Amino acid sequence: MDILKRSNVTVSGTGKQAMVFVHGFGCNKGMWRLVAPAFEAHYQVVLLDLVGAGHSDASAYNLAHYSTLAAHSDDVLTIMDALNLHDAILVGHSVGCMIGVLAAIKEPARFAKLVLVAPSPRYINDEGYTGGFEPADIEELLETMDNNYLGWSGAITPVIMGNPTRPELTEELNQSFCSTDPVVARHFARVTFLSDNRADLPLLHKPTLLLQCAYDMIAPLAVGSYMHQHMPNSTLVVLEVSGHCPHLSAPVATTAAIKQFLGEVPAKAV
Repeated sequence: MDILKRSNVTVSGTGKQAMVFVHGFGCNKGMWRLVAPAFEAHYQVVLLDLVGAGHSDASAYNLAHYSTLAAHSDDVLTIMDALNLHDAILVGHSVGCMIGVLAAIKEPARFAKLVLVAPSPRYINDEGYTGGFEPADIEELLETMDNNYLGWSGAITPVIMGNPTRPELTEELNQSFCSTDPVVARHFARVTFLSDNRADLPLLHKPTLLLQCAYDMIAPLAVGSYMHQHMPNSTLVVLEVSGHCPHLSAPVATTAAIKQFLGEVPAKAV
């Protein structure tokens, strides 16, 4: 199948430079809907569903092939090649950030800048590193997914969204999780939560915005500080918001921070 159809790629906007948006675990390209349109006047906006997510071709998700994040980053590069994109801006969310980082390290000429929304190179605590979870926490999380995926989804999505006063956002995330093939979701969860990309951070030399949330249980502030210290050309901006999905819960602030990083006039609050 054509890679653009396989990943449900859509292209909009009028600009010459492209912005490629890569979603996170359990999500889909539709979750950029409150941010991506703000860039269509000046950029070519490219949205995609990672294989196995959203309306991608789920049958293309081979467990062995997608056993590392590198396989997803190769998909992003293949999409960019099919669209003949160079000097693009990649905007990633959560694990989509590391997928983008790996892609930019492998083929740097395709990227001008990166915007990483709620990124984390490793979710598990280690000596001298705070990722947010103990190994036992992740094992329990994965075991619960294996035993009761729908129950796990209902319990974890409020934690990820972190906005109890806006239950509609939690419900949207839960519906996205529940619409994903449980076999694919459990596999991608293991790849995501057991990944360790800390050694890759110094290899990225492109200007990079690290957009962290002040109160995020999935990617705590210590993660942003660590990444900033280990990425040679990074800018750290902390949004005074809660949760792991500011592009849904705080789209105006998220858009403004991205525009400021790109040298545009910040978006006005509405």
